[in-house]
Amino acid sequence: MNGVHDMGGMDGFGKVKPEPNEPMFHQEWEARVLVMMRAMGAAGAFNIDASRFYQESLPPEVYLASSYYKRWLLGLEDLLIDKGFIVAADVAAGHAAERAKPLKRGKFTLDDVERVMARGKFGRDAPKPAKFKPGDRVRARNMHPATHTRLPRYARGHVGVVERDHGCHVFPDSAATDSGENPQWLYTVVFDAAELWGPDADPTLRISIDAFEPYLEAV
Repeated sequence: MNGVHDMGGMDGFGKVKPEPNEPMFHQEWEARVLVMMRAMGAAGAFNIDASRFYQESLPPEVYLASSYYKRWLLGLEDLLIDKGFIVAADVAAGHAAERAKPLKRGKFTLDDVERVMARGKFGRDAPKPAKFKPGDRVRARNMHPATHTRLPRYARGHVGVVERDHGCHVFPDSAATDSGENPQWLYTVVFDAAELWGPDADPTLRISIDAFEPYLEAV
């Protein structure tokens, strides 16, 4: 979806200032948000693409004013309310106001932590042959979906070259809306800087993105 979260290639946000010796969490609540997110995902309340979609759906003024983990928290609250696992009164009260909707999986114990924290596997069997191969010139579609997509706005409408075929994977655009895994081929596509940013761009710079097959068309 289009939104303020898609900041790639945008100006006006100031310099990125790395924090020396940055701690993993700046406050205890951030660690709790991480735990809630991973636990609820592992329990089957949502998938990672749905989680991203709800964060992207925050109002622009809220998104820009929120820290990384605050976006996680606000998106998680909206997601769990929409899916019926909690109600708004739970959030307002800070505790369960009504009986919780059952989860697909859980409860988790200390013995489950390592498994729950492990990254999921998204590779799937191919439903059809790949449309593109390394060396093919492709154009990123000028698409404007109303829901989640992994195609960055700055690449849309521009021509690049397929560098690598990563096989088939769960398609985020479908998974985010609970429309099924819909496996699609995934490619690394390389763009010249001038193609993306114009003639004043650094001529030595090349930008790579990972793009699913529905995002691309042959040139």
